[in-house]
Amino acid sequence: MVVAFVVVVVGWYLLRALGLVSERAGRLVSWCEPWTRRAHSWVLSAPATFAYVAIFTASTLVQYSAPPKLIDLLTTLQSTNLRNLHHAPLKALLDSALWVADKGEGLTLYVALFVTVVAWAERHYGTPRIVLVGLCGHVLGSLLTAVVETRALETQRAPARLAVTTDVGVSYMMVSGCAAAVLLMRGWWLAAGVGGLAFGVAGPVVWNHSLWDLGHLFATVCGLAAAWALLQIAPPRTPPDLRRCLPRPAQPSPRAPETPSAAQGTPRSP
Repeated sequence: MVVAFVVVVVGWYLLRALGLVSERAGRLVSWCEPWTRRAHSWVLSAPATFAYVAIFTASTLVQYSAPPKLIDLLTTLQSTNLRNLHHAPLKALLDSALWVADKGEGLTLYVALFVTVVAWAERHYGTPRIVLVGLCGHVLGSLLTAVVETRALETQRAPARLAVTTDVGVSYMMVSGCAAAVLLMRGWWLAAGVGGLAFGVAGPVVWNHSLWDLGHLFATVCGLAAAWALLQIAPPRTPPDLRRCLPRPAQPSPRAPETPSAAQGTPRSP
């Protein structure tokens, strides 16, 4: 998906460059303009979401190309496990949010949900509030998960290696942003959003009984609570329409029609 997206973007800008000298390419650019301007406006109206997508996509490409043992070492060192949270909590919380877990597995799903659902939420909440929602989901979800880990180790219900396990990923940010979006949905969209969260977040806790699934539930609840609190301070905003602010593509200069004298030459005086 990433390669296809890059190919489409590069191809589009090559087509725009060709449209400066080719009338046919210019007409094609003009025909695509309503859709491309809408996509451009969507990206500009959710800068935090798309910047974050670019960051974790870049780190995932590193995971695809680097030796697996090196990636295992890096993700363990930058994990929000108990050891890292004890020695350098802020660094662990920051570093762990820059990686896609399981060596980049599920990148397509993450990108799709971020550029649609989370970007839609940012358009309505505004960039500062959606960043705060994401941070609450990631930080508080990670800390609550660490509390459960500590309790499991103290009661000897989990092996000691749990303290140095790998726990990285962008999913806590994603589920908290999706929860914030569901809070603003109405009608059938609300039913679909609640069903998606129930199936994708609450369901795995029931049938998998995994600590990481419980962490996703913590992040969702924390993101939902943060979004609700922020809406009590100020209502959601009207999403800005930035299409009128975008420059229109330059059109090739029309060729001047040739006059008969220019085409046949100027007749000589007798």
